[in-house]
Amino acid sequence: MNNSDLADTIAAAHGLTKADARKLVDVVFAEIAAAAAKGDEISLNGFGKFKIKDTPAREGRNPSTGATIQIAASKKLTFAPAKAVKDKLNG
Repeated sequence: MNNSDLADTIAAAHGLTKADARKLVDVVFAEIAAAAAKGDEISLNGFGKFKIKDTPAREGRNPSTGATIQIAASKKLTFAPAKAVKDKLNG
């Protein structure tokens, strides 16, 4: 499922135009991204949590030359599904 499929499903379920539903989907994902960029945790009841995880700087190897390289610290967005979602996945 992609953004367009999700918008089509919302439009059909709620009597909206596909364009209006697409705008809603885009706003929801933009707000999730904005909250994550600020470092906030996003908790969606019954669905799960998006959290920011810091990964420290570390040494790695260039696979083609074998040379040691420095990998910079970064932030990653992780997702932890809610129990209801886990239960649906596992039948």
